[in-house]
Amino acid sequence: MAMLTRTRFLAGLVAITLVGTLPAPAAEAPTVFAAASLKNALDDIAKSYTKEGKPAPKVSYAASNTLAKQIEQGAPADLFFSADLDWMDYLAKKDLIRPDTQVSLLANSIVLIAPKDSKAEVKMAPGLDLTPALGSGKLAMGNVDAVPAGKYGKAALETLGGWAGVKDRIAQAESVRAALLLVSRGEAPLGIVYATDAAADANVKIVATFPADSHPAIVYPVAITKESRNPDTSALLSYLRGPAAKAAFEKQGFTVLNRSATAAQ
Repeated sequence: MAMLTRTRFLAGLVAITLVGTLPAPAAEAPTVFAAASLKNALDDIAKSYTKEGKPAPKVSYAASNTLAKQIEQGAPADLFFSADLDWMDYLAKKDLIRPDTQVSLLANSIVLIAPKDSKAEVKMAPGLDLTPALGSGKLAMGNVDAVPAGKYGKAALETLGGWAGVKDRIAQAESVRAALLLVSRGEAPLGIVYATDAAADANVKIVATFPADSHPAIVYPVAITKESRNPDTSALLSYLRGPAAKAAFEKQGFTVLNRSATAAQ
């Protein structure tokens, strides 16, 4: 009996020792829901963040409206990075973000694009008429009722007087990158996207830039979600506001604002 007890004791001691030497589980990476137009910049930022020994963030890209609805339905996101203030406000009103963490981080502009070999010329001014440049084709845009780039584009066209001539000739896409792809593939003769999207695709060229006063200011806010429990999320948000991320954003053509929500109001 004494021998059996001693054997059990030693076995238990070995088990405790083995457990104590097991490596700690790897930190769970934060999940970021980000506007599709941020892909190039955030992919670069994720790489540099990982090189500093941090867990690589898991980034899901889509239109801001799609991501906001997914968060509303319970999708597990730690950070929401929107292409406009409206969809951030949508989640804020439903108490689904932490308002004290919200930052208006970036600014952008919208442009009219065409396939790189297009001869299209458009004068961007009041009385805008896109129909000659469109020919028999359609104007590619993000959904004008929901996708931020589509909303900005429609507002600019209305301001310049060009909406009535094209409103029945819109190829509405699920995201700004989907609209970009239609033009890049030559499936649409013209499109409206962010300047940063145009710069990311060698198969398109910028025909004209919409005046900044023709549409609401294009602001990209980011905030931690209310349900986030990941301890690394705050560190990632700080990194997005830091110098390395600033350089990556500016490389893609964004303007870095880095204003708290209070300052942006």
